[in-house]
Amino acid sequence: MSSAHGAHPLRGIALIMFAVFMFSSMDTLAKYMLKRESYPMAPLIFARYAVHFAFMLGILAPRMGILLVRTQHPRLQLLRGVLLVSSTGFFYLSLTYLPLAEAAAITFVGPVLVAAMSAPLLGERIGTRQAIAVAFGFLGVLIIVRPGGGVFTVHAIFPLSSALLFSLYQVLTRKLAGRENPFTTLFFTAMVGTALTALPLPFTWQVPTPLQMLFMVGIGLLGGFGHFLLIRAVEHASPAALAPFVYTQLLWSTLLAFLVFGEFPDGGSLLGMVVIVAAGLLAVEWQQIRGRKLIH
Repeated sequence: MSSAHGAHPLRGIALIMFAVFMFSSMDTLAKYMLKRESYPMAPLIFARYAVHFAFMLGILAPRMGILLVRTQHPRLQLLRGVLLVSSTGFFYLSLTYLPLAEAAAITFVGPVLVAAMSAPLLGERIGTRQAIAVAFGFLGVLIIVRPGGGVFTVHAIFPLSSALLFSLYQVLTRKLAGRENPFTTLFFTAMVGTALTALPLPFTWQVPTPLQMLFMVGIGLLGGFGHFLLIRAVEHASPAALAPFVYTQLLWSTLLAFLVFGEFPDGGSLLGMVVIVAAGLLAVEWQQIRGRKLIH
């Protein structure tokens, strides 16, 4: 995919902020379905990927044809899809136990984990800046799940597991960057996700009401279109320049959690979010210095 990084940076920023708003809205709908509608998690995740897959087919297949599925790294593409599905499963599981904003904040330790994994998995040197970012990222998580806080339960392991798996997913994405068409990578993500989440359907399927069906389609469309906007955003600005604006997702998650569920983080959780964002921005600045591209 040809790109013109820096050609329209403000347009790229607008697209990335719209994309993360869609992701926050998707998470809010998912939590509503899990908590308020008591809908099973497995078919909900299937809907998220199946609608995403149909969306990609409708948008990309007519334009790319066989090139859409042509890959030189099928094993990496498959593993990447498995990691993302697993990350989604752990995050949805966390939504059944934890407030939305806190669960989302804990997963934002991901960029810090990517920095920590870069040395053993990508052979990159980790210096003082990266070590500080890693330390601050985990400090932020500890502040959110502090002893005596409402999030300090065994369930905090779910968003942490989601962040870890998503970080491995990002590392594989970086391995594929420049080797594969990003649209092909995006398509494989949706295809693998749909195939894997279809497996438990015979045992977990629950016929949705019309409203539940609308929400399930909405979750898939928000996820699919959000990822599409991410790709469009990096056509107008570099991923390193866009990365700080990804953290606006925390603002959207906090606002939507308050409006829909009446949840609002306490002072300690807000402080933890600030520390995680600061750690992530340290990691992002390192990525920018290195000239690496982060394509989600």
